[in-house]
Amino acid sequence: MNPADLTTEIDNPYFPLPVGARWVVRVTDSEGLEQRQVITVTDQTKRIADGVEARVVHDVVREDGKPVEITDDWYAQDSQGNVWYFGEDTVSFEEGKKDTSGSFEAGVNGADAGVIMPAQPEIGMTYREEYYAGHAEDRSKVLSLDEQAEVPFGHFTDVLLIKDYTPIEPDVLEYKLYAKGIGQVLAQTVSGGSEREELVSYKH
Repeated sequence: MNPADLTTEIDNPYFPLPVGARWVVRVTDSEGLEQRQVITVTDQTKRIADGVEARVVHDVVREDGKPVEITDDWYAQDSQGNVWYFGEDTVSFEEGKKDTSGSFEAGVNGADAGVIMPAQPEIGMTYREEYYAGHAEDRSKVLSLDEQAEVPFGHFTDVLLIKDYTPIEPDVLEYKLYAKGIGQVLAQTVSGGSEREELVSYKH
């Protein structure tokens, strides 16, 4: 991967990351979980170990007003329009203890970047979102380009439907739906859990 071929100006229609953009997401499940997730595209960049300059996206999940997970994700887009994911600096809080085991960076300890969103998704296309052996091995498959989705933020057509899975947890399966110009509007775990993520508001 040539760092000169990558930019922090990310305008992929299904995964746009303009500086200042902000998504508010409601996370629920069948067991009564209710969380609020706020994702913000910062004006900051990070030099990744392999020389790439990546955009920093700040992600905070709160439950009962208290943060349960705080993450900085790193993205860049290549000249063809594919959006690459270079890892994350993440900390979760549980019973007063901090857990940073989910953190990884492309180019460090064998971790590698993956494609979080292809430039031109096609039905049947498969790709690797991330790679850190035994920790982060999410993979995706494009299922449809013309779905509909209804969330608190609104109703969307021509929605991209992607199946997410990982060999680390073979029983877990999640469907994610993306609307052009906004990004992910809905995600539903359909195996290995019941978590649902619905877009409540978006501004850029």
